[in-house]
Amino acid sequence: MPRGESNSFSRWYNRVMKIKNWQFWLGVLISVLFIWLALRGLHLNDFWGTVQKANYWWLLPGIGVYFVGVWVRAWRWHYLLVPIKKIPTRTIFPITTIGYMGNNIYPARAGEVLRAVILKRKEGVPVSASLATIIVERIFDGVVMLAFVFVNLPELAKLTGASGFVGNIQQVAIIGTGVFLGALAVFLLAAMFPQVTFKIGAWSIEHFVPQRLQEKITDIMRKFLDGLAALRSPFNVLMVFFTSIIIWLLETGKYWFVMHAFNFQVSFFALMLMNGIVNLATTIPSAPGYVGTFDAPGIAVLTAYGVNQATAAGYTLTLHVALWLPITLLGMYYMAREGLKWSDDLRTEMEK
Repeated sequence: MPRGESNSFSRWYNRVMKIKNWQFWLGVLISVLFIWLALRGLHLNDFWGTVQKANYWWLLPGIGVYFVGVWVRAWRWHYLLVPIKKIPTRTIFPITTIGYMGNNIYPARAGEVLRAVILKRKEGVPVSASLATIIVERIFDGVVMLAFVFVNLPELAKLTGASGFVGNIQQVAIIGTGVFLGALAVFLLAAMFPQVTFKIGAWSIEHFVPQRLQEKITDIMRKFLDGLAALRSPFNVLMVFFTSIIIWLLETGKYWFVMHAFNFQVSFFALMLMNGIVNLATTIPSAPGYVGTFDAPGIAVLTAYGVNQATAAGYTLTLHVALWLPITLLGMYYMAREGLKWSDDLRTEMEK
């Protein structure tokens, strides 16, 4: 990768990794607000009683199902990378886990850039192209999450009316659908008409970017468009969409297994709705690990289905830990195996 793009990343990296960064503290404030929304009115004695009585053996099959989903995530990334380079899923899986570990413990979803850097290091794939495929992943994830919500549209009245959660979820879902489908349409058009897209981008760069940066940004744009090449194949688009559905059904399966550790029952469709809403909520800036933005809407969904607050809180917080801890530990293991540390000068990893 050109030194200019490397320097740009280094400046970005240094900015987001400073703990006093205003975005970090904004995320912390938002997390505090969501935690307050989640736990207001909660009786701690009832909460601790629920947590103590839970049968945590049910977490084991849930974690197993979740890691199958992570493998499918790596398989999906394989399809997006095929036009750039054919890389086996077994090679991509460790890099995927490192990325999700990075998202869990560092601000600004730094794990997404981290896995692009490691893929460059191991397989020589340009970081700009990798980031394009990762953005496509996120768009497809958003579309599937919104589909989970819309499958349960009749239940949304219960959520907004009975849970006390702030906001009209149905309106948010409609707006979100427009955003994600619009983004998907833009990326599909850019992939299908790369030359036209490049000309438009080059014109914009020529007229709005300082001349000293034009060549560097143009090169980044060219590699980014290369990363969208998978979207030119209808088969690859269908495979990415299909695997995205499988991924989120498997993750909902984890919700279902963890539910059996607690004394309540809701339908699998209710858990699909919960999964869709909490994961859409985690797109809101928050403290690392999606603290609060995952928990408040999760508890809200369950209370809307008649689950008492103590049980809903115990389940949601346990689920959050079960989603966060295993993938973080495995990602740390793979990162240590790669010999890569966040204190390293990653600039060298970005250069050709």
